[in-house]
Amino acid sequence: MARAGLTSERVTEAAAELADAVGFENITVSALARSFKVKDASLYSHVKNLRDLRERVALLAAEELADRIAAAVAGRSGKEAMVAFANAYRDYALAHPGRYAATQAVQLDPALLARSTVYIRTIELTHAMLRAYRLVEPDLTDAGRLLRSAFHGYINLEANGGFSHSRDVQRSWEQALNGLHLLLENWPSDSSHHAAEEGP
Repeated sequence: MARAGLTSERVTEAAAELADAVGFENITVSALARSFKVKDASLYSHVKNLRDLRERVALLAAEELADRIAAAVAGRSGKEAMVAFANAYRDYALAHPGRYAATQAVQLDPALLARSTVYIRTIELTHAMLRAYRLVEPDLTDAGRLLRSAFHGYINLEANGGFSHSRDVQRSWEQALNGLHLLLENWPSDSSHHAAEEGP
């Protein structure tokens, strides 16, 4: 691509594509420059450094994932919304492994995450879905952490060939969601926390 065609947005999109192809941890400014057939220096007009590039990919991917989830859960509630949420999450992660890995990257600047509207939006989508199960804080946070752990763990094992049993992986996923629905319907409320907040 000609140098004149470079923009911050195009560089970020290309980096996201590269992450899906070679892995998020393997994207570098040099590799990206080669894909554009330009020198490394040409990219530094659009990104500050490798950290900035990776943060841009993470924010792009988080926005794409939030958009997929929002579209999937629109007009749904309860189990139907939870299943739609989970399937959108899994489908995106499996289709875009590098981008998904970017959203999970622990080395991202905490301050960036704290001020990012897309990460706040993802939390809001999760809480909105969980409120249909009549959950309030701190149970919302606890349940949200459980779902994220369950989804991420399953997807990570699936993507890396961790399920060797002959049982159909899709059917196991569906049964796992059935189990999570039952758990959410019968969530053990943190009554001790509520009691402490209310006082004697």
